[in-house]
Amino acid sequence: EGTCLRFHPARESNPGPLSCETVLYKKIFSYTGREKTMLTYDGFVKFMTSPDCCIFNQAHNKIYQRMDLPLVNYFIASSHNTFFMNDQLIGWSNLHGYISALKKGCRCLEIVCCDGPENEPMVYHGLATSSQILFKDVINVVNLYAFEASDYPLILSLEVHCNPVQQHSVADYLGNILGNRLFTLSSTGNLPSKLPSPKIRIAMKLSDLIIYSKCVQFKSLKHSMEHQEFYESNSFSEQRVLKLIKQSVCELVQHNSRFLSRTYPSGNRRGISNYKPHEFWNVGCQMVALNYQSPGLCMDLNNGRFLTNGRCGYVLKPEFMNNDTKFNPFNPQHKRDPVTLIIQIIRGEHIPISKTCSKITVDPYVQVQIYGLPKDNAKQQSKSNNPKWNDIFTFSIQVPELALVRFTVRDSNLFSKNEFLGQYTLPFTSMKKGKDVIKFLLISHGRIQMFSSHIHLVIK
Repeated sequence: EGTCLRFHPARESNPGPLSCETVLYKKIFSYTGREKTMLTYDGFVKFMTSPDCCIFNQAHNKIYQRMDLPLVNYFIASSHNTFFMNDQLIGWSNLHGYISALKKGCRCLEIVCCDGPENEPMVYHGLATSSQILFKDVINVVNLYAFEASDYPLILSLEVHCNPVQQHSVADYLGNILGNRLFTLSSTGNLPSKLPSPKIRIAMKLSDLIIYSKCVQFKSLKHSMEHQEFYESNSFSEQRVLKLIKQSVCELVQHNSRFLSRTYPSGNRRGISNYKPHEFWNVGCQMVALNYQSPGLCMDLNNGRFLTNGRCGYVLKPEFMNNDTKFNPFNPQHKRDPVTLIIQIIRGEHIPISKTCSKITVDPYVQVQIYGLPKDNAKQQSKSNNPKWNDIFTFSIQVPELALVRFTVRDSNLFSKNEFLGQYTLPFTSMKKGKDVIKFLLISHGRIQMFSSHIHLVIK
C-alpha cells in the first residue's frame, strides 16, 4: 500500500493565488491519494523538490518588471575581456568565451578590435601577448547566440584600435553578418531624445549608432553634469569608481541616474579575477563588467542579481536611484523600518563527499551572507565543530532592494576547515516566505552536481 501522509493546514504563510490543495491535486497526488486527500511518501518528496517549494519566487522566472524605461534605469549583465580564457595579458583567446557568456544571459559584450594581417581586423588585447581571433568570427558567434538566452538587446561594447581601412571592415562585418538585427537610426526614422529601452529587441552598432552609445572621456562629475549629453556614456576602472565613492558618492549616484556607466576590473589583477559587483550596483553603475570565465564569489553575486526578471539580463534599478536621486548608500534616508530576515536551516540531503579527505561522511556547516549596502553586509554560520540542523539566523536589512542573499555549504575536516561544497545566491526581493528548499550548485571540472537544504524563512 505504501506510506501516506495527511495534510495539516498551512501555518507559515498565505499559499498565494494557487492554494496548496490546488497545487497538490494538479501535480503531486496519485490517483488513490486524490480520493483520500492523502499523499504517498514518494509524492511528498516530489512535492518538496518541485519548483513550488523552491525558495526562489517562481513568478520571477518570467519578465515581471517594466521594460520600456531608458537603459539608465537598469542593471545590465555585462562581460569584460570575454575572449580571454585564463590571463588578461598573457592568456589565450577562444570563441567559447563569447558563446558561454551569451548562453549565460550576458547583454553587454566587450569586443576589442585591433589591426590584423591582410586588412582583417582581429580581436585581442593590444597590450597583451595573447592569441588572436578574427573579428568576423566573433560577430558570427554573436549572430548565432545573441538571443539564445534572452530576447532583449545585446549591447556590443566596441573598443576599436584599427586604422581607417580596417574600421571600414569592422562596419561591413557588423552590417553584413548581423543584418536587420542591428538597430540603426533608420529603424526609428527619428532622432532620439532619450536612450532607448530594452523593449527594442536588437543589438547596437557602435560605428553607426554613436548618437546612442558614444563613450566619452570622463573628466569629473561636475563636468559631466554640466556638459555631458544623455547619449554619452563613461567607462570606469574599478579603482576610479572606488575613488569616486570615497570622494563624492552622492554625486556619483546622481551621475548614474542620468548616464550609462560601464565599470571593469583593474588590469593589475592577477589572472582574470573579478571585483565584487554589488559595491558598484550600490552607486547605480548599470554595466558592471566581469570576467564571466572566472567562477567564484563575484560571478555568484552576478548570477544571483540576474537570476530574476526572467533571466533576461536586465533588472530594474530601485526607483529611489533614478531621476537625479540624492540617495547615499552609506546613509540611506528611508522612511520605512528595516526588514528582519529570519532563516532556520532544517535539514540537508545529497550533500557531496569531501574531495580533500578520504572519509565517506561530511561535517557540513552553512553560511548565510548578505551582500548589499555597507550597513546591510553580514555573515552568520552554523558551528563547524559540532554541526547540527535547526540553526536560526537573523538579519536586519535596511535596503532589501539592493540586497543579495548567499547560502554556502562547507565541510570541516582534517585537511580543510572550510572546504567549499556548494552555493546558491538570489536577490532578497525574490525570496519566498515559508518552508522551502534551496538547491545548491557545485561545479567541479565542468561537472555540475546538485544537492539541497530545507529552510524555514520569515520576513518581517
